[in-house]
Amino acid sequence: MNVAGMILKEIFHRKVNALLTLLGVVAAVGFYVAFVTMGSAAQRETTRIMRDMGYNLRIIPKDTDMENFLLVGYADETMPEDTVQRFAEQRGITFVHLLATLQQTYDWDGSRVLLTGVASEVSPADKKKPPMLFDVQPGTLYVGHEVADSKGLKKGDKVELGGQEFKVERTLTEAGSVDDIRVYADLADAQEILGKPGQINEIKALDCLCRNPNMDTIDVLRNELKEIMPEGKVVKIEAIAMARETQRIMLEDYFSIIMSVVIVVCAVWIGTLAMVNTRERRYEIGVLRALGYGSAKIALLFLGKALLLGLIGAGIGFAIGSAVAMQTGPEIFKVTASSLKVEYPLLKTVIVAAPLFTALSAFIPAMVAVTDDPAVTLREQ
Repeated sequence: MNVAGMILKEIFHRKVNALLTLLGVVAAVGFYVAFVTMGSAAQRETTRIMRDMGYNLRIIPKDTDMENFLLVGYADETMPEDTVQRFAEQRGITFVHLLATLQQTYDWDGSRVLLTGVASEVSPADKKKPPMLFDVQPGTLYVGHEVADSKGLKKGDKVELGGQEFKVERTLTEAGSVDDIRVYADLADAQEILGKPGQINEIKALDCLCRNPNMDTIDVLRNELKEIMPEGKVVKIEAIAMARETQRIMLEDYFSIIMSVVIVVCAVWIGTLAMVNTRERRYEIGVLRALGYGSAKIALLFLGKALLLGLIGAGIGFAIGSAVAMQTGPEIFKVTASSLKVEYPLLKTVIVAAPLFTALSAFIPAMVAVTDDPAVTLREQ
């Protein structure tokens, strides 16, 4: 009888052992697929939530008076508007979601407001992202809560600002910060009102979620900025940046620990079952050795069984893991539920990895089986 036939007979003869081994493979693969699928969703969810906390980088002219900047909240120096386009031409940099702005306090009919002109967001060529901030169209205003409340403004109202007529596109919800007295306008409109055509005084940005264990993130940012925009300097809002970094690292470490535990437990489970099966079959193995079957053929019998069960378990585990992720994921990750999908590339990974994982777990028992002296084994019987 050929080895393939012997493997099938071995599986059907020892159904319980084969079923328990298959269960271990399915559990390992299922956990892996479910965790990776939901892990991808969790990373997207975390990125989205942390992104919504706001920009955590402020790029300002190098000659800015920092004392005044920290006191009033914006730079007193300006730079050309097209400076931001330098970032759009770069690849592999840490800056994303770059927003050119011009902001300055302005007297609006007796009310001091923080007039903020914003352009459309840009991102590096290899990191195109949807914008974080609303897109302000020319001739429209987004009015902070306190300003809207004090002036009795509502959506659709026509107002005059700086000698120009604008439409109130939206009144913003209360923020409990300087944003409540902020008035957003299109960058060109704000430049005209403030008499600073073609100028900006800040580029807001977000640093991408990339961990460099050998260097502080701010050092990376400053080194990159030195190459792209030597006339600028970057200020990092540490509270937001630290929250984003801590959340991301915690998530990565959590999934790593859980998956390591699952894989080790399943490997021990499969190895133990293989060892038990080998011990139970010592007499049969001894007979096969006495009949002239070589060590390689007997080892192939046990490893072949492990490979076959690993392959079957990979398919079943992938299906179950994906089903669990798709069923429970949308309830857990509500923000990115629509982007949750079956990770089909994982199927190729588990089809290769699961049989190898199972074979490695059964390797030691298989070696024990082929090294036993058949004469000693049969004498014991």
